Amino acid sequence: MSLLKVTSPHVAGQSRVSSVMRDVLLATIPGVVVLTAYFGPGTLVNIVFGGLIAVACEYAVTAWRGRDPRVAISDLSILVTSTLLCIALPPYAPWWLIVIGVLTAVLLGKQVFGGLGYNPFNPAMVGYVVLLISFPVQMSAWAPPRGLTDVPGLGETLRHLFAPGTIDAVTAATPLDLLRQNTGLLFDDLMSSRAELGGWGGVGWVQANIAFLVGGIWLLYRKTFTWHAPLAMLGALSLCALIGYDGGSSESGGSALFHLFSGATMFAAFFIITDPVSSAVSNRGRLIFGALIGALVYLIRVLGNYPDAVAFAVLILNFCAPFIDHYTQPKVYGTRNKDV
Repeated sequence: MSLLKVTSPHVAGQSRVSSVMRDVLLATIPGVVVLTAYFGPGTLVNIVFGGLIAVACEYAVTAWRGRDPRVAISDLSILVTSTLLCIALPPYAPWWLIVIGVLTAVLLGKQVFGGLGYNPFNPAMVGYVVLLISFPVQMSAWAPPRGLTDVPGLGETLRHLFAPGTIDAVTAATPLDLLRQNTGLLFDDLMSSRAELGGWGGVGWVQANIAFLVGGIWLLYRKTFTWHAPLAMLGALSLCALIGYDGGSSESGGSALFHLFSGATMFAAFFIITDPVSSAVSNRGRLIFGALIGALVYLIRVLGNYPDAVAFAVLILNFCAPFIDHYTQPKVYGTRNKDV
């Protein structure tokens, strides 16, 4: 008798996979709504455009490989990948940037390894890192939030997308950029000197992080994933920030609240590192996995060249996940360690 070889995510059938993916998509809605409210409809337009590109690419590749493309699309995993990538992109990215990112995520991040369940790296982060390294100027073109300038409407957003050279883009440094560029101001003075730094981590960014936190808590309630990796990441990031804060001097790495509610912290904690395929498997392994990501995020933010380091930290730990799993396997019931 031949046994069916299956790989993660270990869920009960196609309907269960699509159900989990649907929950993840629904959980992103609060964050997308907040990003749209503060930065305009760019993120929403990116998601729709990126989703169409991703579905078309997934359909073509699976058909070329001799598999049923309708099955590959119906599990919604490709929409999750494209949605997470497009949320991470600047709201008014040009169309070609989205196309390159989505194709990279689908082809290099997923299909080259065999499709869903075989990819060792988070596909959305693969696409994001390729774009960040290749096109740093376009990837840093975040628009200022509502209240500091006029937010583009839908028509102007579409022109940014399909005819980016015809209009001048208005961009501003993100809170993490401003912290990294600070050379002389005390942390509290820096926070009070710039209007975009209002609140704990910047206008629009605090609200978006809270919205993604709400979506993540709902996913925990739905038992889409366990609490181990998100809590470990947020705890390690907070601990590193507390150690490096030094009372708020100009050399300070920023407060714990600033790091928790600025950049993509909550988005990463609940939507990126919880990927069941590319993360650690055991609960103890997830704690180590999440804690190391949190520490790396802080170190790269403060000491590295990239203000928001989530993608790099995630890919590094994706590479380490099998090693972590090897040393954190639970003991088989009824055996001793040397018997396993």
